[in-house]
Amino acid sequence: YHTDGCHLCEQAYELLIAAGVGENLTLIDILQDDALVAEYQTSIPVAQFSSGAKLFWPFNLQDILNNK
Repeated sequence: YHTDGCHLCEQAYELLIAAGVGENLTLIDILQDDALVAEYQTSIPVAQFSSGAKLFWPFNLQDILNNK
């Protein structure tokens, strides 16, 4: 979960690419849904994995690798 212009989201995106999960990324802009804004406005970026696990910022490369 992200929003455009969020520098932390850009950093998280780069970490996700470095972890090799780029081909599986689905970017969800929270500003497109009021419910997502309410849920994530103070915690983006958030990475959610197919297992359902979520990483809330700040996270690092090792955190991603442990969840992918």
